[in-house]
Amino acid sequence: MKGKTVCRQLAMLGATIFCSTLLTAQNPEMQQKVQELKEASAANKQALAQYTWVETVTISLKGEQKKQEHFQVRLGPDGKPQKQSLDQPAPQQAADSGGRRGGRLKEHVVEKKKEEYKDYADSIKSLIEQYVPPDKNLIEQAKEKGNISLSPAPGGDGQFELTFTNYVKQGDKMVIVLSKAQKGIVSVSINSYLDDPKDAVTAAVQFSAIPGGPNHVSSVTINGVSKELTIATQNGNYQHL
Repeated sequence: MKGKTVCRQLAMLGATIFCSTLLTAQNPEMQQKVQELKEASAANKQALAQYTWVETVTISLKGEQKKQEHFQVRLGPDGKPQKQSLDQPAPQQAADSGGRRGGRLKEHVVEKKKEEYKDYADSIKSLIEQYVPPDKNLIEQAKEKGNISLSPAPGGDGQFELTFTNYVKQGDKMVIVLSKAQKGIVSVSINSYLDDPKDAVTAAVQFSAIPGGPNHVSSVTINGVSKELTIATQNGNYQHL
């Protein structure tokens, strides 16, 4: 008898989850907002292909700026950014004239540490690029699985939030704020991780409108929590091709 009761409870739980997912997927208002998001993302991506802009990337470690780079950017035929450095090549450091073993060893340790943080910075940046700009296929998958919820954005002003869970990775979360009036993205916040959920990565993305043109990512701040490494990107000086 006890076993039958457990089975009935599990069946009811499964039915509840299924119905909840089905209702979410069939919610007309959410369906409309998801469609608006996909259309806005596609339209912006197509329009941005007609522009070039300057990207400034600043990398900081534990609050101390370590590196800043400037790039001229445009979207390539595959829709991915193509970048050309605007910076002068860094001057090569003079070799250790003393030839001391200690000096060479210290230099080796420093270079290894730099390479380690560069790899980490590349990893967290690549991770966030899976979220921004939102991918229409991943959006559709999230909708079918019932992993999207709709709510008014705090502060009102005709804005609303689409919250995605398990979007790229199990247990991640992405909140997209959209404007009803502009039918465009206002901001995106992301909570994700690298290989282990303990290796958390967060990102805050702000969008702005080009006068007479599309919305674009104006700034991105990525935080690699475990190593206290921050990548701050600013986009500006948009020019029509």
